[in-house]
Amino acid sequence: MDMNVVVTLLTIAVILLSLVIIAMLVAMTVVLVKVQRLINNVNAVMDNLASATEWLSPVKVMGYVSKLFRK
Repeated sequence: MDMNVVVTLLTIAVILLSLVIIAMLVAMTVVLVKVQRLINNVNAVMDNLASATEWLSPVKVMGYVSKLFRK
C-alpha cells in the first residue's frame, strides 16, 4: 500500500472520531440541561406541596376555624 493512502485513511479516521466525540459531548450537554430543568420543576412542585401540606395541617386549620368563631 502506498504511504499517502495510509495517511489519508488515518486522517479520515481521526476526523470521523473527532466528529463523533464532539457529537457525544453536545448530546450529553443537552441531556444534562434537560435533566437540570426537570429537577428544577420537581423542586418547585415539592416546595408547593410542602407549603400546601403545612397550611392544611389539622392543627393549623382548627386554629384558624376557632379564631373565626371567637371573633
